[in-house]
Parts: sequence; C-alpha cells; structure tokens
Amino acid sequence: MSGLTELVDSLELKLDRLVQKAEQLEKANQELKNEISRSASVIRTQSGEIDSLKKQIESLRIANSLLGSDDNKRETKLKINSLIREIDYCIAQLSD
Repeated sequence: MSGLTELVDSLELKLDRLVQKAEQLEKANQELKNEISRSASVIRTQSGEIDSLKKQIESLRIANSLLGSDDNKRETKLKINSLIREIDYCIAQLSD
C-alpha cells in the first residue's frame, strides 16, 4: 500500500506543479496581450503622425514651388498654368 500512496503523492505533487505552470503561462499570456495592445496603439498614433507629416511635406513642397525656388522652376510654371486654367474655367462659367 505504501507504494500506492507514494504514487498518489507523486501524482499530486506533479499535478500541483502543472497547475502552477499553467497559471504562470496564463499570466505571461495576459501580459503579452497587454503589450500587443499597447504596441497597436502606438502604431496607430505613429501612423497618424506619419500621414500628417506627409501632408505637411506636400504642402511645403507646393509652397516652395509657388515661391519660385530654383529647384522647382518647372513645377512652379506647371502649377501657375494649372491655376490660370482653373481661373479661366471659372470666368467662362460665370459668363454663361
């Protein structure tokens, strides 16, 4: 009988260890889920900032081309021509 009790005690001990290990893994899993959530939030914030900065870059590029910098003479001419066409179209619409 003592062999059977030793076996039961051994099984209980292993079961306790297994339960403790499962609890540790659940806790680690929850911490990782929280970290993923925080990372996703940071990514969303940074994506918004990137979009905003891209818009600022485009605005600055257009403003720079309209100012007539030497680097963007062709773009400046094209933009001015585009604006003139738009004005002509509006005038034509008002004339009708």
